[in-house]
Amino acid sequence: MVLRAMYSGVSGLRAEGEALGVVGDNIANVNTTGFKGQRVLFSDVLGHSILAGTTSSLPGSGVRVADVQQMFTQGALTATGISTDMALNGDGFFVVQGNVEGITGNFYTRAGEFKVDANGMLVNTAGLEVQGYEALPDGTYAAAPTSIQVPTSSIEPHATENASVVANLDAAEAVPTAAWDDQDPTATSNFSTSITVYDSLGQSHTMDVYFRKTAANAWEFHALVSGDETNPAVPGQNVEVGTGTLTFDTEGVLTATTGTTATVDFAGATAGQAITLDFGTSTGAGGTGLDGITQFASPSNVSSQGQDGYASGDFTGLAVDGQGVVMGLYTNGQKLAIAQLTIAKFQSNEGLGRAGGNLWIETRDSGNAAMGTAGSGGRGAVSGGALESSNVDLAEQFVEMIRHQRSFSANSKTITTADEMLQELINIKR
Repeated sequence: MVLRAMYSGVSGLRAEGEALGVVGDNIANVNTTGFKGQRVLFSDVLGHSILAGTTSSLPGSGVRVADVQQMFTQGALTATGISTDMALNGDGFFVVQGNVEGITGNFYTRAGEFKVDANGMLVNTAGLEVQGYEALPDGTYAAAPTSIQVPTSSIEPHATENASVVANLDAAEAVPTAAWDDQDPTATSNFSTSITVYDSLGQSHTMDVYFRKTAANAWEFHALVSGDETNPAVPGQNVEVGTGTLTFDTEGVLTATTGTTATVDFAGATAGQAITLDFGTSTGAGGTGLDGITQFASPSNVSSQGQDGYASGDFTGLAVDGQGVVMGLYTNGQKLAIAQLTIAKFQSNEGLGRAGGNLWIETRDSGNAAMGTAGSGGRGAVSGGALESSNVDLAEQFVEMIRHQRSFSANSKTITTADEMLQELINIKR
C-alpha cells in the first residue's frame, strides 16, 4: 500500500507537470494571432481491471492526462487598418495551401495576416497561398477553390453604355415660347443636368441632358455633347446625340418614354457609341413610374444620377467585405471582385491537429473539411482590416498555474510521506 501511494504521487507529479506545460504554452501564445488555448483533462487510474469483478472499495493508482482539449472560443477582433489583414467572426477557418515541413496540401488557420507577394499571390506570413473562388467575367464565382492571385496591373477603360437620372420635373413649368434650339439650349428648355461619360479610350466627356415641356404632362429631352469632341468635329457647336419624349399622368407618374438611346461618335474612339438613358421604369413598361423621372408640383431637381463607364486605373490595394469577397481597388474609383475567400468548416474543431505556425490539419477526429463561403452554412463573417487575437485569458492562466503548482507540491508530499512510512517499516527489523 505504501508503494502504491508513492506511485500515485509520481503519477500526480507527471500529470501536473504536463498540465503546467500546457499552461505555459497558453501564456507564451497570449499575443499570437488566432491562437486557441488548450486545457488539460485528467482521469483517474485503477491498478486493476474492471473486468476482474473487484469491489469499488479498492483505492486507485493515481491520475493521468486523458486529453489536451483545444478551446475554439472566439478571440477579440482588433482593427489594424491594413487592408490585407482579415479576421473570422464565428466558426470556420481560412484555407492556405503549400508545403509545411515536407507536407504539401491544405492547411487551416484563424490567423489572417495576409499579404501580396512578388508574384501577385495572396499569401500568409509563411508564404502559403490563400485559397478562394475566382471571380468570373459574368459576375459569378468558380466552383472549385484555387490560389488567389491579385491582378496588380492597370485595368482597361470601359465605355459608358448606360446612364441613369433620378429627378423631378416641375409640373408648374410653362411651355417655352421659343422653339427648341440646340445652339441655345438654356433659353429653349426648362431644366438640365450634366453627366460625365467615357468613350472606348477612357476619355471623359460631358453630356448635357435638357428637359423641355411641350404640353401638360408631356416633356421632351435632348442629349448634347460638345462638337469639339466629336468626329467629325464641329468646333464651338453643340451636337445633339439623342432625343425622346417623357409622358406623365395627372399624378406625376411616368407613363411612357421614347427615344432613350443616345448615339455618339467621339473623336479617336470607337464610332457609334450607344448610351442607354434610364429615366425609370414607366407604368406602360410594367413599372411604378416613380423610380426615375417624376413630375410633381415642386422645383425641378436631380436626386441622383450615374453611369457605368470609367477610365483606366492603376491598382492601389485590396478590400474585403463580410462575405469574404476580395476586391481590387483602383485609382479610377473602381472596385473589382478578384475572388471570394474559401472558408473551411469541420464537424469537430477540437479534433484538428496542430501543425505549428498558426496552422491546423484535418484528422480522422475532425472529419473532412467542408469548403464554403463566409456567412453560409454556419460559417462566420469576414472582417477586413482586422485580426483575431488569441483567446487566452491571462488572469485565468495564472490561476491555473498556481493550482497546478499547489497540486504538484501536494503530490510531492505524498511521495515523501510514503518514503517516511517505508523507512519506519525497514526500521522494525532493526
